[in-house]
Amino acid sequence: MEFRYLPMTDADKQEMLDTIGVASSEELFSDIPNDVRFKGELNLKKPADETALMKDLTRMAARNVNLKEYSSFLGAGVYDHFIPSVVDHVISRSEFYTAYTPYQPEISQGELQAIFEFQTMICELTGMEVANSSMYDGGTALAEAVTLSAGQTKRKKILVSKTVHPESRAVIHTYAKGQNLDIVEIDHNDGITDLEQLNHEIDEQTAGVAIQYPNFFGQIEPLDDVNRIIRQQKKTMFIVSSNPLSLGYLTPPGDFGADIVVGDTQVFGIQPQFGGPHCGYFATTDKLKRKVPGRLVGQTTDEDGERGFVLTLQAREQHIRRDKATSNICSNQALNALASSVAMSSIGKHGLRKMAELNMQKARYAKQQLSAAGMSVTFSGPFFNELVIKVPADVSAINKRLLESGIIGGYDLGQAYPELKQHMLVAVTENRTKEEIDTFVNEMGDIHG
Repeated sequence: MEFRYLPMTDADKQEMLDTIGVASSEELFSDIPNDVRFKGELNLKKPADETALMKDLTRMAARNVNLKEYSSFLGAGVYDHFIPSVVDHVISRSEFYTAYTPYQPEISQGELQAIFEFQTMICELTGMEVANSSMYDGGTALAEAVTLSAGQTKRKKILVSKTVHPESRAVIHTYAKGQNLDIVEIDHNDGITDLEQLNHEIDEQTAGVAIQYPNFFGQIEPLDDVNRIIRQQKKTMFIVSSNPLSLGYLTPPGDFGADIVVGDTQVFGIQPQFGGPHCGYFATTDKLKRKVPGRLVGQTTDEDGERGFVLTLQAREQHIRRDKATSNICSNQALNALASSVAMSSIGKHGLRKMAELNMQKARYAKQQLSAAGMSVTFSGPFFNELVIKVPADVSAINKRLLESGIIGGYDLGQAYPELKQHMLVAVTENRTKEEIDTFVNEMGDIHG
């Protein structure tokens, strides 16, 4: 058989037609008006057998740039980090790899416990009291936090810093349409949220304020100052989108009074893999636990007193209550959440802090060397593992030249921030060696002239 994933034979086809009393496929679709039917042949390649198809796909895949052969300085929300080998071993096990929703706890204890551990570690990192079982990605987690703040406060105005990831802001705007929310974006000043404008815009109609920490430019936002401004309004909620790896070193948002902390755990055990899929997280305070979107796994005991795990607080029916539901999301990224759990467990709390420190140290070494090579570092404040540099030409042209030297360059900020045309966002993770950083700096220095 040429197509093992399309095993139906002509005999099978005829048997099905005979069973339903139809003479042909043409007769099966006879109810569709002739004038709306497509006539002719679709402009598609003729089907190839599996051997020929695999050769063709392999040739196409070989044209891709990969992180095994190229050193990457591209971040902007998707990062090249160390992934312990045990991650792939665990998530490739069939009981995890093919598992679906664990509605039946008696046969899903392994998956439920893995999710419970994920929730626990997210709480420890963020300084929050409750975390859910994961979400699609960081962008949707942030949008869900925004809509939760509007529902909780019965207000419609949301303040979002322009230092929040531009794609996450786009998701917020999409969600806001259905809820009729008024999204007001706050400008940045020297790479961080303009606190003066934030103070001017916040009022008694503000449901929530969304800040990213570290922000899209890699800068560390002054969350304590932001919190003081927010607390001028009694009900306004403080929402923080945070890179969880940075929290291995930085003070967690919960310590600054955050009401909701969200983000993406791609940094733990999930390959960049063309930008997805990822794994969002959502953490909040105990008083909001019944408003959390998605699922929660709780710990309990069975009739024999043995520890066990179950989905808790929310019945599945909650998610089909239309306008009365807390969210339209009733799924989670179980496999990717497991990957992040295994990665965090393997790295450990001391290893995670060391990993965060390495990111900071190597990014600062890159900044020092880039400055020495004549590159202008744009922002002056503290940063994590990303920095913005001014470049002498179009970023896309520079990246093409870097690619010829085996380097994946940084993100072109001019795509999302017109005022930052010819500015590159450079990410330096623990995977970048001194030699790789020096080569990148030398290439940039040659381009700078």
